[in-house]
Amino acid sequence: MAAHRTHWATTAALTAMACALLLSGCSDDTAPSSVASRAASAAESVGERAADAFASATAEVGRQLDSIKGGVEAKDDVKLGSPSTDADGRGTVEVTATNSADSTKSFAVQVNFRDANGNWQDTVLVTVPDVPAGKSKPATARSTRKVSGEIRAEVGRAVRY
Repeated sequence: MAAHRTHWATTAALTAMACALLLSGCSDDTAPSSVASRAASAAESVGERAADAFASATAEVGRQLDSIKGGVEAKDDVKLGSPSTDADGRGTVEVTATNSADSTKSFAVQVNFRDANGNWQDTVLVTVPDVPAGKSKPATARSTRKVSGEIRAEVGRAVRY
């Protein structure tokens, strides 16, 4: 999970340092070590919030997937298209579920959005309902958060039920 915090922590550290340097003229405590300490503390706080958001989002999606009665893992039966960003700045990706069972089934799919460096952006759950036996059906996953730059998407988990 430390890799997920790298981007957030770096951005936060640079922002915190710039703010600390600007504000240092308003304080009697302008020693470089004090400024660096405040910047590091701010960066750590932002990094922790990002990690908490990731843990919270994936835990909630995990709880929803775990609550499905009679579901079986089906990650290999799900494929993702090329992710893009919609007009609202949210990540989207087509999810295609292929039903290898002998009766109609639905799928619940955890989709993780990441930036080009692999840093977590969002986690969502998308449902692909009523996929006929031996057939495929598409759905679209849309992030709940705005994303920026090049994004990637991956299947975290998939359950067929």
